[in-house]
Amino acid sequence: MTQSCSNGPVVYRWPQSPRSVGLARAELRKALDGWGLAPVEASALIVLSELFTNAVRHAKVPGREIETRYAPLWRGVRIEVHDASHLLPRVVPAGLDSTGGRGLPLVEELSDAWGVTPRHGPGKVVWAELTLPRST
Repeated sequence: MTQSCSNGPVVYRWPQSPRSVGLARAELRKALDGWGLAPVEASALIVLSELFTNAVRHAKVPGREIETRYAPLWRGVRIEVHDASHLLPRVVPAGLDSTGGRGLPLVEELSDAWGVTPRHGPGKVVWAELTLPRST
């Protein structure tokens, strides 16, 4: 894991490994706590897990790492997962017996907005934004 931090987003680079998902979640938890965004923690951790797991499973590019960026927003957070694959995520209907296909609908449900954008260099950025509930 490599990390970069300043007044801007918190950035980490991770090996393409399922073990990296839990480590990335721990770092997001720390960032949210530091920004006073604990009320979005549960949803943000699920969103990160889904996006990062998709990158590990479907965006394998030998020799490349997965990058995460966590950026505070006004009353919320932006979560980005960068990978070197040009393969775009697709929302596919999950059948009752399906073992996959529920992640992106969950991301859509838990976040205020999400999408995919090109990145500088090879690959893409899959991102999601979550905001605090109005009463917080």
